[in-house]
Amino acid sequence: MKSYLFIIVFFAIQIGNYAAASDSLLNRLDEAIANKQYYASLKEKRIASYKKLLLGKVSMEEEYLLNEKLYEEYRKFRIDSSLYYVNRNLEISTQLNNPDWQYKSKIQQAYLFSSTGRYLEAESILKSIKSPLLSRELKELYYEFYYRLLEHYTTNNPNETYSRQIEVYRDSLLAVLAPNSDKYRINLAQGYIYKKDLAAAESLLKNVLSRSTSRDDVYAMANYLLGDINMQREKRDLGVDFYTLAAIADVENAINDHGAIQSLSIHFYYNGNIDRAYRYAKSALEDAIFCNVKFRTLMMSEFYSIINAAYQEKSELSRKQLEKYLILISILTLFLGAAIIYVYRQMKKITRVKEALSRTGAKLELLNMEILHANEQLKNSNEELQDSNRVKEEYIAQFFDLCSSYIDKLENYRKMLNTKAVGRQFEEIARILKSTDFTNSELHDLYRNFDLIFIHLYPGFVEELNSLLIPEERYTFREGEILNTELRIFALERLGITDSVRIAAFLRCSISTIYNYRTKARNRSAVSREEFESKVAKIGRRPTDKNPTKQQPAIA
Repeated sequence: MKSYLFIIVFFAIQIGNYAAASDSLLNRLDEAIANKQYYASLKEKRIASYKKLLLGKVSMEEEYLLNEKLYEEYRKFRIDSSLYYVNRNLEISTQLNNPDWQYKSKIQQAYLFSSTGRYLEAESILKSIKSPLLSRELKELYYEFYYRLLEHYTTNNPNETYSRQIEVYRDSLLAVLAPNSDKYRINLAQGYIYKKDLAAAESLLKNVLSRSTSRDDVYAMANYLLGDINMQREKRDLGVDFYTLAAIADVENAINDHGAIQSLSIHFYYNGNIDRAYRYAKSALEDAIFCNVKFRTLMMSEFYSIINAAYQEKSELSRKQLEKYLILISILTLFLGAAIIYVYRQMKKITRVKEALSRTGAKLELLNMEILHANEQLKNSNEELQDSNRVKEEYIAQFFDLCSSYIDKLENYRKMLNTKAVGRQFEEIARILKSTDFTNSELHDLYRNFDLIFIHLYPGFVEELNSLLIPEERYTFREGEILNTELRIFALERLGITDSVRIAAFLRCSISTIYNYRTKARNRSAVSREEFESKVAKIGRRPTDKNPTKQQPAIA
């Protein structure tokens, strides 16, 4: 299956490449036709160089040779000019009494007469020449031009008798041509084509192409004949390629007597490509008229009229279709205009809706910002409440622990005094009651428990408070010290106790002392007084502790 698929893809690619190559050749031909004047100007320059030599002082022999070159240049370019130089050579050869030159000029004259449609005059000239008297070179020219005369005549007057005579004269020509020459191979190939031996003809023509370039006379003829062979084999695409190569060579060499472009025109006409057929037929007819090749002019005039009629019919059809398309386009333009107006109005409505949505969006954005601000305030309030609740919960727990501890201590103290009273140790009782050791010890334990509980609740309190002070005024501690009296004032403020009287009562110091400590701290602050108090109130604010198993501080 893969092999079949590969073969199909391979042939598809080859067909695509072949089609692209064919189109490329035709494009080259179109470009060459568009530049015909340029190629003609090159030939005119060569001709001008020969004419310039004739203006100098030359002998009759030199003039004859220059006229021959001009004859060759003009032979398939402009026959009337070529005929002028042949006639002049006929005069020169007569004056010089040179029979070979006379025969050669007459044979050339006969060829030009046949090309211009003067068949009887051409035949009369050739019959007046006794071929046995001619040199080998002149026999080549004589037999070639004789069968060319017959070809020119039968182009527009098909006749089997003349066709057989063409082959007789071609055989005579082959008998005198050098077998290793390209002219021999070309004529032999034409004989094979007449006999339907296409394979032998193709082999000879490909051999000619392998040894020639597009500048050689035989190149265009070999391609043209290969085109005929492939057309007879029904390989029309390949035949078109060979015709195209021949036509390109003819145009680029400024050859106006050519058949390849005529064959292309006929092929494209019968295959429905009227535009290309018309273009090639018009070019071929113009060249034939310019060159004055009567047999081609007659053939192409008749065919051109047919192609022109088809082309005009197609043009008229195209014009009518164009009119229909213009009417349709006009109607569509009206609909399009109406659609544009409708769309424009809708766009204006959409613009107004967008503007309204934009204003609404701005209001919604403002409301969202207000809601976000309210949510932020609510969040802060919730955090404060959570923090306050957390502190309260922990302090209540610690309060119950302290109360229980103090009840136990009072009970033990009562039992100890009762024991001494029972034992009538009144002096010891009086000494104990007068002593402040018990009170001082309890105060020390109270402050230590307060410090432990507070630092447990706000472990970063001291560091955050120090960050509010200038570096050289920050608090430092002795080993084992947790908080001092000054820090306890701010600790109580952090807990919400801002009344100086209550703070003084708790810390067992005067109100003025409390005031002095506060003033001293504000003076050491790295921020303003108001900001200092606000930041102290927010030290250690955090969500409720999510670790309920966290160990509580030990109470002394």
